Amino acid sequence: MKKIQISTSQVKVKAYLNDSHTADVIWDNLPLSGKVNTWGDEIYFGVPINEKEENPVAEVNIGDLAYWPDGNFFCIFFGKTPISTDSSIKPAGPVNIVGKVDGDPTELKKVSDGEKIQVDKV
Repeated sequence: MKKIQISTSQVKVKAYLNDSHTADVIWDNLPLSGKVNTWGDEIYFGVPINEKEENPVAEVNIGDLAYWPDGNFFCIFFGKTPISTDSSIKPAGPVNIVGKVDGDPTELKKVSDGEKIQVDKV
């Protein structure tokens, strides 16, 4: 299991990457940093990775880490997005699931738009 830490000035959360090809590419490019964009209860930021869809999904679970090929974004889901329904969390488009937050993903609600975010190997 590839352990990572996601850090901002407000929050530090542990997470892990899965065994997918996209997760391996992310791991090989760590550390990654960027400026937080929020969309409902999702954080996303651009990364210098250009991967194709890999088993893309249109619905995610709370705590999922994903890569969005359409925008080259690393995404962290900790609740509903503006297009979510009562029963599901929906990203803006199909994403590759690359991992999961280990702990309480709702801690990420403290993170502000525009804040610096970093993802490091643990």
